[in-house]
Amino acid sequence: MRPTDLLEEEHRVIERMLECLEKMVEKAQSDGKLDRGAALDAVAFFREFADRCHHAKEETHLFPMMEAYGFSPHAGPTAVMRHEHEQGRAHVVGMAEAAKALGEDPKALATFTRHARAYTELLHEHIAKENECLFPMANNALGPEEQKKLLELFEKVEEEGGAHEVHAKFLRMAEEMGERFGVKGPKLGSAIGHSHAACNK
Repeated sequence: MRPTDLLEEEHRVIERMLECLEKMVEKAQSDGKLDRGAALDAVAFFREFADRCHHAKEETHLFPMMEAYGFSPHAGPTAVMRHEHEQGRAHVVGMAEAAKALGEDPKALATFTRHARAYTELLHEHIAKENECLFPMANNALGPEEQKKLLELFEKVEEEGGAHEVHAKFLRMAEEMGERFGVKGPKLGSAIGHSHAACNK
């Protein structure tokens, strides 16, 4: 398994939760109220799984290695991806604050909806750019030794952040949220399990 294969598998988990977020917003618009617990769960997922587990691998290891092989850190594709990560974080903060303000701020639902829709659009496009453009570039630039080193570095991200347990928790959340909001998709647990096995080889 290549490092980008692992990242693409994590993308599938993130996309599952993005679809749940879209359904959550649709239901809130229809009902005139947002499920605060589900909203805060989604925020936790995007903070912990999407950002601290997934984006950490990219920003700490993949992007710098690509830049060491000639990609510009200032105007190249990795710079664009970093900027989009920051935009996503701002929307997650907006969702979190709005969800906590439900019942107190009459504009909270509209604010949550605005950030949620902007975030889902951003992340869907971001994931497509990485899967279709950035990752193929990385695979062309990095040889077998570099790929092996990246897998080892990715595993350190998992170990240092306790992300093995985080993955298991948020995989269950993505499955349960998918069932709750009628978002169908393949079982998610095996993909990450295989990723860990590959990292440990």
